Amino acid sequence: MNNDHQPQGAPGSQARPALPQGPGPGPGPGRPGGFGGRGPIMIGRPVEKAKNFRGTLFRFLKYFAPHKVRLTLVFLTAVCSTVFNILSPKIMGNATTDIFQGVMERLHGVPGGGVDFAKIWHIVGVLVGLYLLSSMFSYLQQYIMAGVAQRTVYALRKQVNEKLTRLPLEFYDQHPHGEVLSRFVNDFDNISNTLQQSLTQLITSIITFVGVVVMMLTISPLLTVVVALTLPLSMIVTRGIASRSQKYFIDQQRTLGQLNAHVEEMFTGHKIVKAFGHEEKSIATFEAVNEQLYNAGWRAQFISGTIMPMMNFIGNLGFVLVSVIGGILVTKRSIQIGDVQAFIQYARQFSQPITQIASIANIIQSTMASAERVFELLDEPEEIPDPADAAALTDAKGHVQFHHVSFGYQPDVPIIHDLNLDVKPGQTIAIVGPTGAGKTTLVNLLMRFYEVSSGTITIDGVDITRMRRSHLRSLFGMVLQDTWLFKGTIRENIAYGRAGATDAEIVAAAKAARADHFIRTLPDGYDTVLNEEASNISQGQRQLLTIARAILSDPVLLILDEATSNVDTRTEVQIQLAMNALMQGRTSFMIAHRLSTIRGADLILVMNHGRVVEQGTHEELLAKQGFYAELYHSQFEAQVTG
Repeated sequence: MNNDHQPQGAPGSQARPALPQGPGPGPGPGRPGGFGGRGPIMIGRPVEKAKNFRGTLFRFLKYFAPHKVRLTLVFLTAVCSTVFNILSPKIMGNATTDIFQGVMERLHGVPGGGVDFAKIWHIVGVLVGLYLLSSMFSYLQQYIMAGVAQRTVYALRKQVNEKLTRLPLEFYDQHPHGEVLSRFVNDFDNISNTLQQSLTQLITSIITFVGVVVMMLTISPLLTVVVALTLPLSMIVTRGIASRSQKYFIDQQRTLGQLNAHVEEMFTGHKIVKAFGHEEKSIATFEAVNEQLYNAGWRAQFISGTIMPMMNFIGNLGFVLVSVIGGILVTKRSIQIGDVQAFIQYARQFSQPITQIASIANIIQSTMASAERVFELLDEPEEIPDPADAAALTDAKGHVQFHHVSFGYQPDVPIIHDLNLDVKPGQTIAIVGPTGAGKTTLVNLLMRFYEVSSGTITIDGVDITRMRRSHLRSLFGMVLQDTWLFKGTIRENIAYGRAGATDAEIVAAAKAARADHFIRTLPDGYDTVLNEEASNISQGQRQLLTIARAILSDPVLLILDEATSNVDTRTEVQIQLAMNALMQGRTSFMIAHRLSTIRGADLILVMNHGRVVEQGTHEELLAKQGFYAELYHSQFEAQVTG
């Protein structure tokens, strides 16, 4: 339905890309560069932050209340998995010490000396057992958390979906569809990914950091201080590079948006571009924006790319210090050689959880921003609830009356002023007027898509606010300018008008709508599948199907909103004949710009600036030589001169 007065919508929102996750902790080969295991450095796009992080977080945590037991198990399995991982380097170091001492005893000819392979194999068995237990608990942690995450998101998504059904049409008029879809799809994906991955990683990273520090202190407090001294240097370097690259990442995102907008615009209107010969101008604009994107992207990637070599250098520096100082301590027999090996492994893991925690902090910021947007949706004002003692019209006649109705989309900008109208059952009422006169607004009020500011609307003497909206809308059939058909068979699309309709009733409705003939000429007839946009049939054929759907619903009242404005003259005649059959015996409201289509209306309402300035039959209004006559003659003259 074309709303003549629609409030300005908020800008749409773009989907936010998922942020990458850091690698999990664990023993094994170090990452590049000495201590190298510093994990990913998260610099790049600016992180979207919640306006009220604390409030959003506490509200979000309430959704975990039904899963307290499972979350406790997640924490315990994370502790077990991490602890078993952390113990492994120390035990491995003991094996290295035993081998070293055995070899040294053999070299010095110590009686009974040598490597105790039975003990070594026992240590290897213990290590294998620890790794298996760690993997098992890690698997359990992920398995349990997957259930918690999906149940939580399921409950929240269900709540939002139910909320969307209770929101008034005003909400959808003020919010672009892309924004609503972004909140329902992208924001939920962001929340789901964080719950599934980042939350468990956060727990594991904190436990790993604490455990690694404890193990390092038990081996050598001195070496622990040496490693800790490299951390501030890493943070200074990271922050310095991030601050320099941030502005280029911002430029990159901005120019990428400009490039996407230009490409979409040019390909959407490529026929017009070619028709007016603007190909070279379009190419020049593309090349200019593309050059800006290249420069911003190159600088952003180059500057952020220098961070790993710097981290490798700092890691190698720490590695050298630990090796030298550890070697000195071994010669002084302050620690064992296996302890140095274990310490180096712990040092590889030392900064990794810190980096991961910092990365996850950014992800959580983004997640809370998504949660806040979802909560904003949940907090939107809903439709006025239906009355508990709702009235129902068991034998509706279609007598519609407007009593001193006033309305404005904004309180200080009235659209309809003190409208009074009496429509008898079976009458055809045409509503005409210039754009913005309030024609479609009248229908919105009749269907209770919006509530009147003052006055009442009655059907058969019953105030429509005393009816359930579902019952009220079941009295109406609608044929709109913009046809809406879903992906499915033609049979299913017509049957959408009434649940449980038989095949014979569907065919009868199609015949009444003059659609049966073209349907049978299609390869699969009534079983022809329409695509998402129903573009595999013509505009006129789509309109005939919507009329058939309305006929099948057998409504008491009918709304026709510019139903023939998008078709050619010949098709318009077919549609007009179908609509005439549809309107027989029904109270009908026709919104039309083509005044030639409403000559036979019982009453024509001429609206201008929210008021009914004239009303009468076609002949009566022409005889008055007023506003309607001016509209009619201007259209006639335009057709003649055209």
